[in-house]
Amino acid sequence: MMSDPRAVRMSGPLTVWVEGFCAELDGRGYTRDSAGIQMQLMAHLSRWLAGEGLVAGDLTPVRVEDFLRARRAAGYRDLLSPRGLRPLIGYLTMVGVVVASPAADSSPDDVLVGGYGRHLKIDRGLAAKTVATYSRVARDVLARWGGREGLMDGVSARDVTVLVVGECRQRSVPSAKAFVSALRCWLRFLHAQGLTTHELVGAVPCVAGWRGGWIPRGLSEAEVAALLDHTEATTTVGLRDRAVLTLLARLGLRAGEVAGLVLGDVDWRQGTIVVRGKGSRRDTLPVPVDVGETLVAYLRDGRARVTSRSVFLRVHAPIVGLSSAGVSAIVCAAGERGGVRAAAHRLRHSAATSMLRAGGSLSEVGQVLRHADAATTAIYAKVDYGALATLALPWPGRAA
Repeated sequence: MMSDPRAVRMSGPLTVWVEGFCAELDGRGYTRDSAGIQMQLMAHLSRWLAGEGLVAGDLTPVRVEDFLRARRAAGYRDLLSPRGLRPLIGYLTMVGVVVASPAADSSPDDVLVGGYGRHLKIDRGLAAKTVATYSRVARDVLARWGGREGLMDGVSARDVTVLVVGECRQRSVPSAKAFVSALRCWLRFLHAQGLTTHELVGAVPCVAGWRGGWIPRGLSEAEVAALLDHTEATTTVGLRDRAVLTLLARLGLRAGEVAGLVLGDVDWRQGTIVVRGKGSRRDTLPVPVDVGETLVAYLRDGRARVTSRSVFLRVHAPIVGLSSAGVSAIVCAAGERGGVRAAAHRLRHSAATSMLRAGGSLSEVGQVLRHADAATTAIYAKVDYGALATLALPWPGRAA
C-alpha cells in the first residue's frame, strides 16, 4: 500500500506539475493506491520525455502512442492504452500545457462534421447531447454516401428515400423520428454549404407515428414503493439511489435533469430547486418534505467530499457527476431488485398519474412536468379514469 502518492520519485519535464496533479486526483476522489498508480505513470512518462529530448508541450496524440509503444516494449503490463493516460492528459490540458491537435491533422470528413457541430451549437443553440447525436448521424450518412466532398452531388432523392426506408425498418417509431429529424438538418446544412446542388430535404419521407396514439404507462404506488424498499438507506450508494428515485417519482424529473443538478440549485431556505430542462429552460419547483429528507441524508452522509459541484456523483474514481445514463441505470437496478419493470421515464409518467389520482387537473400536471405545449399533457387524459367515467354511456339494454 502506498503511503503518499507525492513520494513517487519524479524527474523530467513533468516534475513541476506533481503537486497540482496530486491535488486534482484527490479532488476527484482517487484513493491513495489509485493516485499512486497514476503518479507512477506520470513519472514514467516524464522520464521518457526527458530521454527523447521533449517537453510537456510536445505531448501530441502521436507522441502519446510512441510512449505507450515504448511502455509495452519495456515490459509494463498495465495502463497501456490512451485511456490510462486520460486523467494526466486531461489535467495537463486543463492547465494549458497540452493543447488540442491542430485541425490540419483531421480528415476532410472530420473538418466537415466538426463545422456542422459548431453550426448546431452556435447558430442553432442545440444542447450538447443533441449536437453529439446529430453529428453521429451526419458522420454515418457521410460514410455511407462515400465520405468525399464532390461525391455529394451524386446523391439523388431516391438515395435519400432508400436510406430512410432502410433505417426505419430497424428502428422503433421514436428512434426513426429522431433519425429523420437529424437527417433533414444535415441535408439542409449540406445544401447551405454548396455540397449539394438541390435541396434534398423534401425527399425525406415522414415517419408514420400519430401523436397521442399511445397510453403512458406509469408504475403503481406499490411498484414505486417496491423500488424504494429494495434500495438500502444505510450505504453510500443506497443513500444516493434513494434520493435519485424519490426525485424522479415525486417531481417527475427527466434523467438528464437529475444528472444536471448542481449544489447551488437547491435553495434550502425557500424550499425550492432549480431544474434545467429541455431547450435551456430553467424552472423552479417546490421541494416536498420527503424529497428534502432524502436529499439531506445523501448530502450529509453519502456524498463524497470532492471538487465536483454536481449533486449526484459516481462512486468510483474519477468521482464526477452522474450522467443521464447513470441515473437510468439506478432505476433499472432498483427495478431488478424489487421485481419491477422500471425505467426513469416511467417514473415521470407515475408522477403524472399519481397527481391525477389525487384530484389534480391536467393543467397542474403540465406545470409540474414543465410541458411547453398543452397538447403534450393531454396524453394523460387517457389515464384519468375518474374524469373518463363521467363520459361513459350506459351499457345498451341496461335498466333505466
